[in-house]
Amino acid sequence: MDHFGIAGANIKPFFGMNKYFEQIFSKKSHINTYICTFHFMLIKNYLDATYLKLPEQAGLNADENDQVVFAFIKEAIAFDFKAVMIRPQYVAVAKKMIEEAHSKVQIGTVIGFHEGTMSTEEKLLEAEQAITDGADDLDFVCNFQAFQTGQIDLVKREVLAGTHLALSHHKVIKWIIEVAALNPLQIVQLSALIKNVFFANFNETLCHQVFVKSSTGFYQTTNNKPNGATTDSIKLMLENAYPLPVKAAGGVRNYHEAMAMINLGVKRIGTSAAKDIVLGLENHQAY
Repeated sequence: MDHFGIAGANIKPFFGMNKYFEQIFSKKSHINTYICTFHFMLIKNYLDATYLKLPEQAGLNADENDQVVFAFIKEAIAFDFKAVMIRPQYVAVAKKMIEEAHSKVQIGTVIGFHEGTMSTEEKLLEAEQAITDGADDLDFVCNFQAFQTGQIDLVKREVLAGTHLALSHHKVIKWIIEVAALNPLQIVQLSALIKNVFFANFNETLCHQVFVKSSTGFYQTTNNKPNGATTDSIKLMLENAYPLPVKAAGGVRNYHEAMAMINLGVKRIGTSAAKDIVLGLENHQAY
């Protein structure tokens, strides 16, 4: 029995597998080949293919960056990833492209990105527009700075209001806590706060729709410290958000790193390297 609960699923290799996977298959028995192929296919169901750069961050003009986003959406459709994660202004066009392709790829967007310091009212307005435009997943940046300065009631109200909005529209919400900005105790406390707000106010059967997410991928660290998901931070989130699911974002760049996060227990992975992950390639981008 493998990690996913299926041993020797009758699934054969399919197009798109590169030499990396061919080498794996050549070294394994027939039944293990099927298992490895199954893992390769299933990992796509964890991936939120993510492109959130502004033109100046990408070194492009506005039109060029638009074309990158459109190509990224097409790629997510072609690879059938769980979701494509883009900025709010692209949600409507993503919805149109996905519907025209008869695809089941979900559309995710970010709210209050990336500092998280917008007022609750501003975040709700941004989220409402995203819902109108066709978003399925709303990744809110939690006001972690307010949390750090002791404004706990503000953070609780924000989590309550944002979660209510998302669940009342049958959407998935993910609360980004920005682990690189927090110390271990703060990761524990903020993860638990989100969990406790949920269970105090919502039906527990909806807990699979409320995630705690590690990172924006845009937080500036010092001394080359990681600004995304790490093994230690994810373990703390899993232990203290449970049974809310956890999304690892930032720093997951290849198949092995993605599988390590899945084996820890995360349910989603946000990455700009989704294609490289499923093709077994190495990617050195930060997110």
